[in-house]
Amino acid sequence: MPRPASADPRLSAAAYSGMFVFGIVMALLGAIMPVLSDRMAFDMSDAGTLFLVMNAAMLASSLALGLVMDRFGLKVPLALGGWLVAGALVSIAMASTWLALLPAVFALGLGGGALNGGTNTLVADLHSQPQSKASALNLLGVFFGIGALLLPFSLGATIARVGLAGVLLGAAALCAASGAFAAALRFPAPKAAHRPPAAEMLRLCREPLVIVLAVLLFFQSGNEFMLGGYFATFLTRDLVVPVDRAAYILTAFWAAIVSSRLALSRALLTFRGHHIVLGGAILAAIGALIVSGSSTSTGALAGIVVTGVALAGIFPIVLSQAGAVYHLQSGTVFGILFTAALTGGMTMPWIAGNLAETAGLRAVFVLVTANFAAIALLTLLAGRVRPADAPVGAR
Repeated sequence: MPRPASADPRLSAAAYSGMFVFGIVMALLGAIMPVLSDRMAFDMSDAGTLFLVMNAAMLASSLALGLVMDRFGLKVPLALGGWLVAGALVSIAMASTWLALLPAVFALGLGGGALNGGTNTLVADLHSQPQSKASALNLLGVFFGIGALLLPFSLGATIARVGLAGVLLGAAALCAASGAFAAALRFPAPKAAHRPPAAEMLRLCREPLVIVLAVLLFFQSGNEFMLGGYFATFLTRDLVVPVDRAAYILTAFWAAIVSSRLALSRALLTFRGHHIVLGGAILAAIGALIVSGSSTSTGALAGIVVTGVALAGIFPIVLSQAGAVYHLQSGTVFGILFTAALTGGMTMPWIAGNLAETAGLRAVFVLVTANFAAIALLTLLAGRVRPADAPVGAR
């Protein structure tokens, strides 16, 4: 894998490790939901509530990070985030009721939010040029995909031998090791140790570009959570696919994201990210429509792979655009964007769970299609909104 020369290898490794853990967080509920719902006898609205609780915790974590990262540095979110996720996985492995899952998924969200914000901000800060920033953030996203790929693959391959608890405890050990690695490193000094963070955040919240990108990521994050969260359940309930096979098919979604981001980490050194986001949103909408209309697992697999390849670059490219324009306030701006994204990630799966109860799981993928159409329109709008002091190559 290419690594831009400007990156500190140990700090980059800490970011990759933390993003790997965040990938596990994002894939977890969707991968294990069929097993949990059968074991604990809860319905799709209860599943939506679990996503709501996890994403509410991510939102709270991101709000706090937006205020403190530029002022206090990045070691705490990377170290503490890994340990929180490890503890949450152990708690889920031990839970026997739906109520017992609630505090576990809340801790999972807190740790995931810290890692998401901390790793993206660190990688953005390690690269000064807009194109290298976009490339590096897509490469970071590869490790997200590897983490998201690991869990459903491990579940499909080993659940019959070690059970769900064995898979979760093994993942918890990896997450705890990631936190320990980050704790042992020296991180860059805070960039804004003497700047009042709340006032800066309020000022940036009024920036037109920040507003447009925040709304865009609201829909994008909502889609990522819905696709990862409900696809395996759609396979097992609507298409009557066995749980282990559904886990393997879900793995293809994350593998598509990994492959696409790896390719984009090179392509973005040459091509404009704005066009990739626009084309990706349109193609992802088509893929989601294919899933919604599928009557076989083969058709659903084709649709989800198209969607994964197409959406892969949207989140990291949008972050790179914001990081290039607001380099000196990257932690605060990323905090705002992650807050908006996680609001989408919190509300959309909950809406989807209730929608699935009334209109069926296929309706969830129609909602995903509409969201991707909104992302395409917002991408066009973002191309027309530019702060006066934006660097020439920022978009």
